[in-house]
Amino acid sequence: MHTQHQYDVLIIGSGAAGLTLGLRLPATARVAILSKGPLQEGNTWYAQGGISAVLDDEDSLESHINDTMIAGAGLCNPEAVRFTVEHGPEAVQWLIDLGVPFTRQQDAGKNLFHLTREGGHEHRRVIHAADATGRAVETSLVETVRSRDNIDLFEQHIAVDVITAARLDKSDNRCLGAYVLDREQPRVEVFRAKCVVLATGGASKVYLYTSNPDTSTGDGIAMAWRAGCRVANMEFNQFHPTCLYHPKAKSFLITEAVRGEGGKLLLPDGKPFMQRFDQRAELAPRDIVARAIDHEMKRLGIDHVLLDISHKSAAFIHEHFPTVQQRCLDFGIDMTREPIPVVPAAHYTCGGVVVDLQGRSDLPGLYVVGEAACTGLHGANRMASNSLLECLVFASAAADDIQAQLAATPMPPELPEWDESNVTDSDEEVVVSHNWDELRHFMWDYVGIVRTNKRLERARRRAELLQSEIQEYYWNFTVTNDLLELRNLVQVAVLIIRSAQLRKESRGLHYTLDYPQPDDSQPPTATVLTPREVSPAGHGTSGGNGAGPRSAVSPL
Repeated sequence: MHTQHQYDVLIIGSGAAGLTLGLRLPATARVAILSKGPLQEGNTWYAQGGISAVLDDEDSLESHINDTMIAGAGLCNPEAVRFTVEHGPEAVQWLIDLGVPFTRQQDAGKNLFHLTREGGHEHRRVIHAADATGRAVETSLVETVRSRDNIDLFEQHIAVDVITAARLDKSDNRCLGAYVLDREQPRVEVFRAKCVVLATGGASKVYLYTSNPDTSTGDGIAMAWRAGCRVANMEFNQFHPTCLYHPKAKSFLITEAVRGEGGKLLLPDGKPFMQRFDQRAELAPRDIVARAIDHEMKRLGIDHVLLDISHKSAAFIHEHFPTVQQRCLDFGIDMTREPIPVVPAAHYTCGGVVVDLQGRSDLPGLYVVGEAACTGLHGANRMASNSLLECLVFASAAADDIQAQLAATPMPPELPEWDESNVTDSDEEVVVSHNWDELRHFMWDYVGIVRTNKRLERARRRAELLQSEIQEYYWNFTVTNDLLELRNLVQVAVLIIRSAQLRKESRGLHYTLDYPQPDDSQPPTATVLTPREVSPAGHGTSGGNGAGPRSAVSPL
């Protein structure tokens, strides 16, 4: 029997949301932060653009609120939008105080922060660190976290599932901790905690082409769903319009700021095309730009379009986009002299676990922050650079709420150990890799930028078949990182497909040829899914992966 880990707060995820929450908690709280890979290997590290906040006298909170609401296509929660925007300047100032090296400029003898403008914004309000903002933010957060005596970091640890009182046949249900796979041992360990936070990021790895790192497998969303929490708006998957198109350039994003600073989208013959789709042209919201590129690629049978900013000086490009410039040069593309080949790719999960303004989920003791959460901020489409802002604001709000709960919340008792006495090591890892490839291919083909009823139904049948196969595999073989990620991805795929089938209109990021217009006959509503059944009696078989009464959720 292994010694069980015991903490006041268990944070699963080490991006901007998880690290910020840990740092916002009092020094008296014992905190564990889990990272399923190296601490910095997450979406925050790769975020190029910046953080949107009202930092200029010519800007206003009302303008930022209005821009966000417009981008969200009628589905934003006004209360969540106002809450986020109003707390934006303070959140940015907190990062400045931590030492994040945001880019500055000289203006009338003053050393001011440089603010850029991105799609959907009426004003320049995106503070950034050149074109590697996420790296600068994550580096400062990690350095600060490592200096805190009350925070323990666990790299190479992936959560299997949260542990709930209902699964232990307790009457008052709440989150008690989590089963966690130590990837290096490897073994599943028990983490007990008064409060658990899911800060695991999004699920864009469910698609074949994505700008996200390999860690974006929807772990928190799937775990919360299996624990009985509602999820919402999973049909709204944001596809970034411009990922570098090159056979060796895996998942490299060309920041939207390139278009914000005058970059033009061109067809292979050099003709611009965005003006035919939206009067804002290259500064239109991402869903419009991504659909326009997708349309032109399919219409012409081409495999990419071009993004050209070579009309700007080489000095300007090097100053504003050093990371992008160097990456392009690595692949033989000189963006100061020629256009960059680009394609759309899955980028951001606008839906997630339903939470309130304090990050609280349906399950007492379980909080969800960052991309894994559905706060109501993004609605049907996330406006550029609102995501890091959401991480910071809601992590701070959740930390305040957790601090208020800790004194009155008892530490959970000893929990059942993970039981794998009746499982074996698999000699057929090809099953996992094959299912992984199949899932991502059909999600891209059938549930991508443009959808139809027929495509969604094909995807649903395949996803449910895969889910049953993976569940059987899960209960009979020793868990591995790849198996856990695949199990989570297929669950998220089912949620995305079901949500897309329920929305009989095109709105924001959800575009279907069968219902090409928004349904304005009634006020738009979020797509909220509730688990039909969470059985505390276990999965109905003897042996297999688990720990005493551990539940499975019936598929949609």
